[in-house]
Amino acid sequence: MEFADASGYPVAVMPSGKGLVPEHHPHFIGTYWGAVSTSFCSEIVESADAYVFVGPIFNDYSSVGYSLLIKKEKTIMVDPNRVTIGNGPSLGWVFMADFLSALAKKLKKNSTALDNYRRIFVPSGMPLMREKDEPLRVNVLFKHIQNMLGGDTTVIAETGDSWFNCQKLRLPENCGYEFQMQYGSIGWSVGATLGYAQAARDKRVIACIGDGSFQVTAQDISTMIRCGQRTIIFLINNGGYTIEVEIHDGPYNVIKNWDYTGLVDAIHNGEGKCWTAKVHTEDELTAAIAAATGEQKDSLCFIEIFSHKDDTSKELLEWGSRVSAANSRPPNPQ
Repeated sequence: MEFADASGYPVAVMPSGKGLVPEHHPHFIGTYWGAVSTSFCSEIVESADAYVFVGPIFNDYSSVGYSLLIKKEKTIMVDPNRVTIGNGPSLGWVFMADFLSALAKKLKKNSTALDNYRRIFVPSGMPLMREKDEPLRVNVLFKHIQNMLGGDTTVIAETGDSWFNCQKLRLPENCGYEFQMQYGSIGWSVGATLGYAQAARDKRVIACIGDGSFQVTAQDISTMIRCGQRTIIFLINNGGYTIEVEIHDGPYNVIKNWDYTGLVDAIHNGEGKCWTAKVHTEDELTAAIAAATGEQKDSLCFIEIFSHKDDTSKELLEWGSRVSAANSRPPNPQ
């Protein structure tokens, strides 16, 4: 942030870095994730005369199937103990914090890119008004989750469509965020939710988990209840591994449906504080959130959200198509 303040440059995060930069900072322009970036972010990043990447991890997922429009000759890569300048020198034993701090003192302020961003920026729209008793849409769910966030909350985003929906949340000051994309591990967030809530008692964890992911590690709910945790889990039940459908569809992406709240009630078994709800409409969602943040604020709250199997973010559709194309390309000749 010392470097950002001194430079005047816009600041973006790569998806795994969300939460490491304060999003209320006036230079923050969102997530850079190639074709599925925050609106107007990739245009500013990719058209820049140069870009400074601090601790980047480039893989098939973070590069959206290797489709980033980044030119190596315009990059400055700042790794924990190395700085590489374009196609030129790579300097070892140059430490990240030391380098950025020293560079901040040498820079001449330049707000051109930030001015361009502010010139073209148009705020995101809101979900369309619903019909009476219309089945709940996922974009409406996340509109309500956005309103739940504060400095005393942490968001945990499971692998899947929650990656993309949670990336679009605007984090208030001191709101935590955990996201894991290096291995694409389905089910990691249930154990991560358990561990985070146990360590950070001053935060209430809000976990967004798909039904397929939950089936991998569901038993961790037992320890959450035993430890008296008060996490809010939104279990998004759309009947399968939706992210896998978009990468490589097949019958193996359809899963056996569970009575998820029934399972959690059985694990609860009357011992400890646990509350569950099934949600099909926005009115039911509003009532469930009111209960979870009101009379059930000291309980583990498990809210099962029923959504259509094809109700996904537009980012997942774009990302899935590109990753699918990259995964199915012929092997490089030896």
